Amino acid sequence: MVEQSEATGPLADLYARADAQSSAGGGVADIIRTMSLRPDFLAGIMAASRLHFSDGALTRAQHEMIASYVSALNRCRY
Repeated sequence: MVEQSEATGPLADLYARADAQSSAGGGVADIIRTMSLRPDFLAGIMAASRLHFSDGALTRAQHEMIASYVSALNRCRY
């Protein structure tokens, strides 16, 4: 994984966007950094995530709650 301080080019831009959107304010989340070797893939995942977590039939909070619950069921730390 590429650390935020070592990111350059498109990856640095993606990291900056992820950091700005983070509610935790602790830098780039590990789940984002796992895709750092494929910035093209990471860009697609970030775009899909914005759609997935936008308000629609469910609020973002409800989406997050469901995602957290499923992660806990799967014993996934993310």
